Amino acid sequence: MARILGYVATSLDGFIATADESLQWLFTRGDMELGEYDYNLFIKRIRTVVMGRTTYDWIANDPNPWAYGDQRVIVVTSRPISDPKGVLETRSDVDALIAELRALDDGDVWMLGGGKLQMAFMERGALDEIEIYLISSIIGGGYPLFPPTGFNASPTLLSAQSLGGGGARLHYKFG
Repeated sequence: MARILGYVATSLDGFIATADESLQWLFTRGDMELGEYDYNLFIKRIRTVVMGRTTYDWIANDPNPWAYGDQRVIVVTSRPISDPKGVLETRSDVDALIAELRALDDGDVWMLGGGKLQMAFMERGALDEIEIYLISSIIGGGYPLFPPTGFNASPTLLSAQSLGGGGARLHYKFG
């Protein structure tokens, strides 16, 4: 059974992107020491990447090449995607998708991007773990780490590590 994982960065004031969808604030902290938690090591153990439509559209508009050629990519959307940037599949039913992902046995699943889809999975008890990278920057507003839905949970903190002066890694387990 595949593990469904979150791996996300947030500003100190709880935002994952600025109001104009910029992530530039993430790259201003050159003093972070990720070591074994580096994204390039994380992505190697991921077999399936799941993202919402907003995240896909952001990636599709980015001039960089499609970064997920080694993974199965599923975009959760109710709208068709014409001329996709990379090889991908679409799903619109989150409950059916969760059942499909749970049946996988070929590697971990990464919930890429914003908190809206991660929250939908958390509300259904389907997010197993999340790594939150708390970046020592205050950006003053934008897209929140998790949208306010009224959902309550008490995940277990597995570990917390300083990443140098640039931030910290918080690793939680649900259920």
